[in-house]
Amino acid sequence: MSSIDRGAVEAAIRNAYQDPYLNQDLLALDAIRNLEIDGGKVSFEISLGYAWQGVAGAARSILTHAIEDIEGVEDVSITTTQNIHAHKTQGELHPMGGVSNIIAVASGKGGVGKSTTAVNLALALAGEGARVGILDADIYGPNVGLMLGIPEGTRPETKEEKYFVPLRAHGIQAMSMAFMITDKTPMVWRGPMVSGAVQQLLTQSLWDDLDYLIVDMPPGTGDIQLTLAQKVPVTGAVVVTTPQDIALMDGQKGIEMFGKVDIPVLGVVENMSTHICSNCGHHEALFGSGGGERLAQDYGVELLGQMPLHQTIREQTDSGSPTVVAEPDSEVARLYADMARRLGAILSRRERDTSAAIGAIKT
Repeated sequence: MSSIDRGAVEAAIRNAYQDPYLNQDLLALDAIRNLEIDGGKVSFEISLGYAWQGVAGAARSILTHAIEDIEGVEDVSITTTQNIHAHKTQGELHPMGGVSNIIAVASGKGGVGKSTTAVNLALALAGEGARVGILDADIYGPNVGLMLGIPEGTRPETKEEKYFVPLRAHGIQAMSMAFMITDKTPMVWRGPMVSGAVQQLLTQSLWDDLDYLIVDMPPGTGDIQLTLAQKVPVTGAVVVTTPQDIALMDGQKGIEMFGKVDIPVLGVVENMSTHICSNCGHHEALFGSGGGERLAQDYGVELLGQMPLHQTIREQTDSGSPTVVAEPDSEVARLYADMARRLGAILSRRERDTSAAIGAIKT
């Protein structure tokens, strides 16, 4: 019979580590699994509902040191997993096959860095251990393929003559109208044709067991966006803005649009928050400051991140190697990783859709 006090072990777990994104200890989150005490050995598993690989190592280290201080403990073994569930979508819609959660990345206007955010966010989620795909829903100006470094003219394979097999780049799955046409082909289509094309790309793609599908929405809040928001089972939305007053006004319209179709806005991303000089590193708020924070506060949503205006972000994205994969240890990549964990944690708190289930992923 073990002489190690189980209550002391649980107290150490409770006091030593609080999840930085859910702001609760692991026992309160019901995240501790299979706690076993065998002689001088303590072992258990931590299972959270979002992708958290980037901080899992720190959690293991902190808890290991705390439990080793308990009398009688000789060895501590901790494994970390994530169990990402499908969550409720709008109306009577349910998550589609092969995809647990669809997250729309939108903006009220163009030119605020929405696609850059969508691509880096998708890559950051994958870097945290999630299975991720991205759908380029900007039919008029599809550029996700270029940003992911997929060569022009690359075409997806088909299956059973009616399904597309998403292309893969940097560890994520991707689909775009750009994979069907040349970059010189203008899409002279009316709204219903565009909406139909996006739905076809979404539903006729064989997404392979995704935790998250990031949808890079067209800019604006018109008929196309509303139609997509009503017919595509979206779990939540992220609204991208800049600190400029006019961009914030359009950001408000984006949030209002999702409210009309009962899609929760999971958070706001403020792009171009400060300009970082590539020569001296000086920070300057060229477009104002605090706008994204005010927008988030006004609507009671999370400010997911404030991303700088930095020349390398554009250069790396244009070259097909976005910052998250080009410089994974950089300050900007760490900001995207924090954004990804914050987004996943917010989503994990929402009501689940019990019509679908997904297993745990080891990290």
